[in-house]
Amino acid sequence: MGPALVTPYTLTVDPRLRELRAADHLLRTLAAGLALPEDAFGCTHLVRGDRPRVVLSLALPSEPLHRTAVERLTGLGHPVSPGVPDRMGRAVLYPGAGALTGTLTVADLLARSAIDRVAVLGTPEPPAPATPLATRDHVRPQWQDGLLVLTAMPAAGGTLVPFEVPDPTPCCADH
Repeated sequence: MGPALVTPYTLTVDPRLRELRAADHLLRTLAAGLALPEDAFGCTHLVRGDRPRVVLSLALPSEPLHRTAVERLTGLGHPVSPGVPDRMGRAVLYPGAGALTGTLTVADLLARSAIDRVAVLGTPEPPAPATPLATRDHVRPQWQDGLLVLTAMPAAGGTLVPFEVPDPTPCCADH
């Protein structure tokens, strides 16, 4: 993970969930209940194997906050372990996430948040800083090689949109 997540104040929570949407909601609920500061990171991680599921990680800025989070989460019945489950977390909570609404330029998105870069599907080069990006109020970058990267795709009129859609259609919804 990025430098923000390689700290002694990281933890993993296994809420026994199978869906990203439910994990996002729980992560936001837990963050509000813990009154996490703006510089905290909260990610989802897909766990494969015998029991596929989505786990949550939190990277907290201080030992007292970490200790409080462990106590409260354990008190709520969530299994908590130290560290992060992998280096590929999908960020839901990160500095500046709340400011990424509406349509922004790529430069504004990078300036307002902890996102390090934008990658566009099918192109080797980054987008121009002035390229508009319609956030759809759902921006989920992922940690890649220590950087927080938002994957985007081209949309109408030269605009970009985040690759991950806010309300995906469940598989086989039309059957």
